Amino acid sequence: MDKLQPAHLEFAPDGTPFSTAYGDVYHSAHGGPEQARHVFLAGNDLPQRWQGKDRFVILETGFGLGLNFLATWQAWQNDARRCRRLHFVSFEKHPFTAADLAVAQQAWPEFAELASELQKHWPLLTPGVHRLHLAGGDVILTLFFGDATTQLRSVNAAVDAFFLDGFSPAKNPELWSPPLCKALARLSSEGTTLATWCVAGQVRQALSEAEFDLKKRPGFAAKWQMLTGRFRSRRPNRHPAPSERRAIIIGAGIAGSATAYALAAAGWQVTVLEQAATPASGASSNLAGMLRPLPSVDDNRISRLTRAGFLASRALLAALPAARWSPCGVLHLGRDTEHLAQQRKAVEQLALPPELLQFVDREKAGELAGRPLAIGGWWFPQGGWVQPPSVCRAALAAFPQRITLRCNTPVESIARSGDHWQALGRAGEILAAAPVLIMASGATATRFAQFSWLPQRPARGQVSHLPADATPPLDIVVCRQGGYAMPEVDGLRLIGATSQLNDADPAERLADHIENLDKLEFNLPGFGQAIDPATLRGRVGFRPMSPDRLPIVGPLPDPGFSGTPRLHALPRQSGLWCVLGFGARGIVWSALMADLLLSQLEGEPLPLENDLVDALDPGRFLLGNEPAANSFEPIS
Repeated sequence: MDKLQPAHLEFAPDGTPFSTAYGDVYHSAHGGPEQARHVFLAGNDLPQRWQGKDRFVILETGFGLGLNFLATWQAWQNDARRCRRLHFVSFEKHPFTAADLAVAQQAWPEFAELASELQKHWPLLTPGVHRLHLAGGDVILTLFFGDATTQLRSVNAAVDAFFLDGFSPAKNPELWSPPLCKALARLSSEGTTLATWCVAGQVRQALSEAEFDLKKRPGFAAKWQMLTGRFRSRRPNRHPAPSERRAIIIGAGIAGSATAYALAAAGWQVTVLEQAATPASGASSNLAGMLRPLPSVDDNRISRLTRAGFLASRALLAALPAARWSPCGVLHLGRDTEHLAQQRKAVEQLALPPELLQFVDREKAGELAGRPLAIGGWWFPQGGWVQPPSVCRAALAAFPQRITLRCNTPVESIARSGDHWQALGRAGEILAAAPVLIMASGATATRFAQFSWLPQRPARGQVSHLPADATPPLDIVVCRQGGYAMPEVDGLRLIGATSQLNDADPAERLADHIENLDKLEFNLPGFGQAIDPATLRGRVGFRPMSPDRLPIVGPLPDPGFSGTPRLHALPRQSGLWCVLGFGARGIVWSALMADLLLSQLEGEPLPLENDLVDALDPGRFLLGNEPAANSFEPIS
């Protein structure tokens, strides 16, 4: 993984923002907003081309200070005939901090209100994809923090217009290279346009070879000319919007609730069917759960996904005032000195912002925990605890006109009838019907015939509830080697958790309370020494585990295919989707997976890189790549 190198705000003598690294300005010294409107909006025939459309997708090759985005957002906001949803995808190899953006964007008072909202949602400077929902969710900014020359191949989107912006070809030739232009063509369809201030001969040649018909137009200010183009191929849009936005979701745990929220926010009508009397009655029923990413030295897939999921979950929680959670911080102690060395190395290698991840020694760890500790580890200042049932209730109540929740409604089977899916009750009655059905029933999903082939197994887990007055105070979450201890929530302190495969016992067990207390003693010696395990109560749940510990999200394949197709060529069961396999990380995965599923349903730009999307695809288990059975073992 390449470390992210933030930009530093500098100014040329005339006050124009300037990059010493590239020896070039971020925008014209004369009328930056006017340049954005003349070159990129008018050059792509905007706003006319988005008018009356359901959605419009713009991709920009260099975000810089956000000038083009703010000008586009303002034009969209002021257009009475604007498209329903505007997607703006942008790349930035050297992003600015929110503080630097705030200083630089003061130069454009006409964008003050929009700039303030952008700065409020601006993400931590971490590698990968960041999804910002602005203007009530109708403007979606997808930021790729990384090099566009390599990251463009990670994008899955149908682009309507390109803003080719960045430092000049003489200063940054890779951003205008033939491979990059070919990557633009991969994202194009009939009618896709482009605009840029650059008219260099090698750029025109590369774009022409990538199937763009080009024209020169009068440029802006000192630039005599600019360039516009239109994709000449008649390739159809491979990501059409749905013709009808109605869905059934089976399961009102955190996976189903977050998915219902995401769909309803995008205008879908959703019916949620839950067999229990209340939402979050299964694996999502715990008093509290831990929210933090899981770093690694090599920034592997779980590391990247939990980081993206952590940030997406925090954004969702901020949008749900009724959800109960606390960003109290999470201390993840090393298992032993060898693991501690790996933790230190991961922090040094990743170089993530200290607001996200720090390495702390034994003394600092003890200060954070409020008691002496034998070892240090990772400190996540913005991590904390979340109460899953409160998140489910808040998500399901957020759009009462669009979400219908039906509890005490067990689904016996599902069946396809015409172009709709039906959820059927025990007597064969139709409980609900819609073009789309999303399975989010956790560990019970594989009892449905269509999902029986998925290698998802239920893992029994038991947590223990300690009376808060039976232990010393604890203001942060502390975890170590599969065990954790929470701050007090409603007079109780949650500790846990056990994990057993092939164990269907729903009853609490004394042995499991003893195991949880043993983990507590390992994490926080002496913390629970006066507690008699025989006096404890807790909760048992069954977590849906996948062999590779990754969620199972996307359109469901037909397992009866023939031949050896690639993942993307697998035949799919029309309208049948799943959001499963969260395991013990439902709080971390839920918001991100819901966004991914919605984006796939809508044919919109995806919130993750292609390799991560493929790693989550349920079809991965049909291609002979299923991990060995011991992959089910839990990790910490």
